[in-house]
Amino acid sequence: MTVKKPHFDLRKRYDFKAGDFSLSLGRETAIMGIVNATPDSFSGDGTLKNHSTYRLALRHIQNGAHIIDIGGESSRPGARKVPVEEEIRRIVPLIKKLAKIVKVPISVDTYKGQTAQSALDAGASIINNIQGTKAQKSLLKMVGRYGAGIVLMHMRGTPKTMQEKTHYKNLMADIIRELKIAMENCLENGIKSDNIICDPGIGFAKTAEQNLEIIDRLQELKILRKPILIGTSRKSFIGKILNTDVPDRLIGTITSSVIAINNGAHLLRVHDVTELAQAARVTDDIINRNITKPSR
Repeated sequence: MTVKKPHFDLRKRYDFKAGDFSLSLGRETAIMGIVNATPDSFSGDGTLKNHSTYRLALRHIQNGAHIIDIGGESSRPGARKVPVEEEIRRIVPLIKKLAKIVKVPISVDTYKGQTAQSALDAGASIINNIQGTKAQKSLLKMVGRYGAGIVLMHMRGTPKTMQEKTHYKNLMADIIRELKIAMENCLENGIKSDNIICDPGIGFAKTAEQNLEIIDRLQELKILRKPILIGTSRKSFIGKILNTDVPDRLIGTITSSVIAINNGAHLLRVHDVTELAQAARVTDDIINRNITKPSR
């Protein structure tokens, strides 16, 4: 008699394309290392100067990051918009410096067309769009022309207003429907299917309880037939559960991320690359062992 592992087939394998890069996603969890070039990042790492963000990015790669994700505008709840010129000033020199030497894709966390084009011209190959479900057609067409990858994140409103928009008729069904529309918009505007990643948007227009529900029901997103990115790193729902401040949320981040992997996540967006890469490696090895085992 054998016991079948019910979660084994949740994580379909994909070849994700982003410019000159191709990532095989599914057998091993990919790690997206966060580099904040913002003075008001909720995690506190945005206070780093340019040379420090450069070293942080290199350290992330050395410690197991498959993608570097650079942000020039905070998306924490209540955050205000940054002028596009300032956002470009914060991130483009760093992208140019990294693109000359690193052999992993550089992602840019932005929803602004001008910033996205400047980043792609500087050497980035992925646009991580927090407003993915309402991305402008001009931005999508540009991403398509560059052959870049795109992350479509689910969010309602803006970082300033999103926590006022947490009412859903059916949480997962609404997220899936809105992401499907976003995917269709990508395809209609020249982005290829294998250039798309979906993110349910943990913490973005979601209550703490809804974040837990998304992680628990993450397997339902496989209907999208796209790689799934999850970002729980240091977020407030972990602090609410553990009654901890941002620096003390590592264990909660690891726990939530391991469950997300087991429920079908292909990529983790994290601040603590070393620890999450190790946790993902162990989780992957457990999931990828023989599909059946003898009963005792």
